[in-house]
Amino acid sequence: MAKNKGARIIITLRCTNCKKTPNTNGKTNINSNQGVTAKKSQKKIDYTTTKNRRNTPDRLELKKFCPNCNSHTQQKEIK
Repeated sequence: MAKNKGARIIITLRCTNCKKTPNTNGKTNINSNQGVTAKKSQKKIDYTTTKNRRNTPDRLELKKFCPNCNSHTQQKEIK
């Protein structure tokens, strides 16, 4: 018989302030409250963690450090 997978699942968290929108010329603009310059290398930073799906069925939100914003921002669970 197969065992049950359990209640813990792996989730990915992403910054809510770092929104990358494509320009018409193919480059990306970064819309942020801190006004990050486009010269700085922008990497998509994701945090991975686990959550108990029985205790927290909603999407998880944590406050973590974002190197693109250079500050602590809200990180939301993504699919």
